[in-house]
Amino acid sequence: MDAFSIIVNASATSLHISLLAIAFNPIAWNIVAQNEYKNKTITRIFGGNARYGCYFLAIMIFSFGMLRDHLYQRALSDQPRVPMLSAPYDILIPVVLFGIGQLFVVTSTWALGITGTFLGDYFGILMDHRVQGFPFNVLRDPMYIGSTMCFIATALWYERPAGLLVSLYVYIVYLIALRFEGPFTDMIYSKRASTKKAL
Repeated sequence: MDAFSIIVNASATSLHISLLAIAFNPIAWNIVAQNEYKNKTITRIFGGNARYGCYFLAIMIFSFGMLRDHLYQRALSDQPRVPMLSAPYDILIPVVLFGIGQLFVVTSTWALGITGTFLGDYFGILMDHRVQGFPFNVLRDPMYIGSTMCFIATALWYERPAGLLVSLYVYIVYLIALRFEGPFTDMIYSKRASTKKAL
């Protein structure tokens, strides 16, 4: 048995499903949101009401996020357990990490609101000003950073080194998603600014 297989059960189906679910969320929502911006598909389904369409997408994103987290926990249960931190840090560090991660996620949602959090700008529901208060004055992408911290905390709590590798994968997936989300969102707002100037 090599060193890698001691900490990772790479053949576990639950791990493969978890990795697919992690990649699915940002890829799918980016595709759906960009389609919405160009074709207004969801808005049309809701009789032309962009806000209802955005709320529907918010429910879908939240639900699939919960499913992704459940699949991650199931994947961890099939991975080798290896103590990584000595007491009392084996409890303190994951709890603090998870708490801070959730703080970033929840305060981001609070600051942006439902439509700001769940891709409302792709529905034409734009914010008046860029949010500059906490946590956006601390991190550029607090929701993604906070989510990654929660993945790491969960791996440490359950003492699954494989979870740390999955957390790195989560962060890479988020970075790739941001390369598409960031420029597209900037384009939406710059287009609005150009339209305002023209009036």
